[in-house]
Amino acid sequence: MSLMYGKEKEDETDSFDPGFISFFNKLPPKSPDTNGTIRLFFRKTGNEDFYSAHGPDALYVARHVYHTNSVLKYLGSKAAGLPSVTLRPTVATSFLREALTSRQLKVEIWVPEAGHSKKVSKFKLDKEASPGNLQALEDTLFVNNDILSPPVIMAVKLATTPVVPGSSGKAKSKTVGIAFADTSLRQFGVADFVDNDAFSNVETLAIQLGIKEAIVSTGTASGGTDRDFDLKKLKDVLDRCGIVITERKPSEFMAKTVEEDLTRLLAPLTTGASTTEGSTVIPQLGLPTAPSAVAALITYLGLLSDSSNHGAWSIRTHDLGQYMRLDASALRALNLMDSGNGSGAKNTTLLGLLNKCKTAQGTRMLGSWLKQPLVNLHEILRRQDLVEIFVEDSNTRRTLQDDFMKLMPDMNRISKRFQKSVASLEDVVRVYQAVLKLSGLIEALKHMNTNTERGQELIQEVYLRHLEEHAASLDKYAEMVEQTLDLSELDRHNYAIKPDYDPRLQKLADQISAARDGLDEEHRDVANDLSLELDKKLHLENSTSYGYAFRLTKNDSRAISNKRKYIELGTIKSGVYFTTTKLKNFAIEYQEATEAYSRTQSGLVKEVVSIASTYTPVLESLNGVLAHLDVILSFAHVAVNAPEAYVKPTVVEKGTGNLVLRDARHPCLEVQDDISFIPNDVEMVKDKSEFQIITGPNMGGKSTYIRQVGVIALMAQIGSFVSCSEAQLPIFDSILCRVGAGDSQLKGISTFMAEMLETATILKSATKDSLIIIDELGRGTSTYDGFGLAWSISEKIASEIHAFCLFATHFHELTALDQELSHVKNLHVVAHVGESDGQSKDRDITLLYKVEPGVSDQSFGIHVARMANFPEPVVRLAKRKAAELEDFGTEQQESQFSPEVIESGVQIVEELLKTWASRSPLETSAVDGEDVVMSDDLSPEAQLDELKSCFSDYQNRIEGNPWIQSILASL
Repeated sequence: MSLMYGKEKEDETDSFDPGFISFFNKLPPKSPDTNGTIRLFFRKTGNEDFYSAHGPDALYVARHVYHTNSVLKYLGSKAAGLPSVTLRPTVATSFLREALTSRQLKVEIWVPEAGHSKKVSKFKLDKEASPGNLQALEDTLFVNNDILSPPVIMAVKLATTPVVPGSSGKAKSKTVGIAFADTSLRQFGVADFVDNDAFSNVETLAIQLGIKEAIVSTGTASGGTDRDFDLKKLKDVLDRCGIVITERKPSEFMAKTVEEDLTRLLAPLTTGASTTEGSTVIPQLGLPTAPSAVAALITYLGLLSDSSNHGAWSIRTHDLGQYMRLDASALRALNLMDSGNGSGAKNTTLLGLLNKCKTAQGTRMLGSWLKQPLVNLHEILRRQDLVEIFVEDSNTRRTLQDDFMKLMPDMNRISKRFQKSVASLEDVVRVYQAVLKLSGLIEALKHMNTNTERGQELIQEVYLRHLEEHAASLDKYAEMVEQTLDLSELDRHNYAIKPDYDPRLQKLADQISAARDGLDEEHRDVANDLSLELDKKLHLENSTSYGYAFRLTKNDSRAISNKRKYIELGTIKSGVYFTTTKLKNFAIEYQEATEAYSRTQSGLVKEVVSIASTYTPVLESLNGVLAHLDVILSFAHVAVNAPEAYVKPTVVEKGTGNLVLRDARHPCLEVQDDISFIPNDVEMVKDKSEFQIITGPNMGGKSTYIRQVGVIALMAQIGSFVSCSEAQLPIFDSILCRVGAGDSQLKGISTFMAEMLETATILKSATKDSLIIIDELGRGTSTYDGFGLAWSISEKIASEIHAFCLFATHFHELTALDQELSHVKNLHVVAHVGESDGQSKDRDITLLYKVEPGVSDQSFGIHVARMANFPEPVVRLAKRKAAELEDFGTEQQESQFSPEVIESGVQIVEELLKTWASRSPLETSAVDGEDVVMSDDLSPEAQLDELKSCFSDYQNRIEGNPWIQSILASL
């Protein structure tokens, strides 16, 4: 239908005023943000509304909405006209919703200027919205669609602190002030901290809060080149996180009036605020840099211009250390959520897998928990204990999910509609229906089968106490609804005030009833007079053209003989319409009484909604309790219904325990169709096996093995059960990943550069309490450079940072690191190589997906190519070239020396070894075919001293042989 509509409306584009093209070409340029801006123009033809898009926007709509260019119409000359396309309001609403959430675009809606004719050439900007600021379009786009990912926006203010003279610092420290706002909750937050060159703290905060849009300064009011360079690096970090960047003038980051503005916006009892001598003290304004960011945020969101915001907001200080640190790479590597609107594809992301929530607020809270894993042991254990209670009592869990949670509306959104005075009686009724369910919800929780006193205390503390308080507060709300609303009409989805609630309403209701009875009586009289069967032959209809009128088919219309009594109104396909004087009078009475009833009821509805809006603090608090319960129920549901039941992990304080997982599985992969997942054990012990190098065949499961450890660690710290048969983990302060960096060539970043940026962030951010996951580092450059980087990075992590680290690699030489550091352990994924058939050197390979101690001796890349059905000539050529390259280094090295030099060198080495062996004749052995004796009672130190002595005796001959010198240099 939408495609047809694009064609239907082509005729309308012909009626556009030619002056529109001139107007369109003079429009101000769009904001230079990352993803772009879509402009739609609202138009009206007769009784029909529609939208149009022009220029590049029209091409975008044609491609992404209609999936064809055939819907395009060109205004002006056909050769170089302005591309245009039209959209129905329903199609436009769906497109705008997707543009703001999934596609991360900004939106502008333009409307005709007043006083213009039908052919409109001039428009004015009416509404603007962006991924972080949906306020202007929220009520239009999300009336029947829940917002599953909150629109959080932040402003960033950079400041540099000069180094104190005489100090050892070589560079200025970067002070960052951040203000963020969640317009759906009407909540501000601030953070002020010192950051490093990679802006790791900014990235962490952006991930923790799920930022959609960031406001930054357009340039430098002061600070020069250094500040511009920092601003560019900041934008790169934000871009890497998929955040829309909006630039504003430096003058908007001035904190002159921010105290006065916040005082108007914040609720009197906002968190952290205190009152002294009649004035409110806001502690967040004492931060050095953040207040400037708050000022920019208030200006951009235009909060002061909407009186419903006054006294409705709260403010808090965000502490980066209260949650695990995650960066954009970790989000991708662990596949926490999709890159679109945050809803998470089913089972392919961790959010999709764990999201068995029945409410929109539960889904939003789950998304927040995934990006904010806890580091407080007490809070982690409390969530785990709650999950365990619902795992053990499946009957109550199913009852709560199916009979109660599924029926709970999004209280936050309804509360916001109440506050903005745009709520309807339907909103009032939805809250009332939820209030009716509270008593049953409370009873179900009271009668849970909790086996321990601890379980009963937790249910009481976390849920029952709050729910009972809210239920008591909302009793009067239920009474108010029952007294004012006509509940008998709800089954027909009619939301109306009771007629007997107001004498005026009752009088009008009686008039409507009398008029309706008169219509029915006249219907019966006419049927009797014309000898026609009621309703089967003679129909009484409320026609859009004629109002209340009788209808007969053309054949039955012959029964009308008295033309004076029966007044014919018109004939159409469906039949003949006619009326009588009595019917016309009753219809007029009915219409007038109905209109008066609607006007009177409208005023009463405002009163009812106004009373309901006073309950918003209770509703918002109740919303948080319901969301928390919904997420815990979802965790329990997933734990019980997994292919292999999840287990409650043992979590210990950071730095005090080891990471031990038995039969660990990747939770998302094990639920995929046609997959039989092979579990593996993981054992990482501090100071013994904290750094693990995993080698093995391509497609052997190295990446899955290391990623599942990160996913399980994160699940444990959000309070979920984990996909193991047994699990013990310490609390990690961060999960840092370097996995599968892709090209960003449009942004001037190669695969290798992206890889190095991610690794640099790891080295700057990691601590001994971090979990580091690195997969195939160094692939974007030459083999020698790649191996050198992999070795140096591994050595730094293992010897200096001492974090738990899983390092998957194809550089088998890297496994020698365990000879230098005792806490490095080598693992490999197992592949079974079959026997050769004797006629060919080829052997079949079977990937077993098991991880065992030791080193893999090859990567089997060519075998994997054959499994992927590469052409056989290509496989044969690859094997030949690989064999040539294996010998290339040795051949190249030996080709530098003559056979005589090499033979002389071999002879010198043999003589040196014989001399060393002959100096302690106790045990007979064979060297070069001759019997020699070795000592078995000398200590290793004594034997080493003997070797040094021998080497000294042969030093002149060794230094004279270039082949031996090259061998020693390679060692």
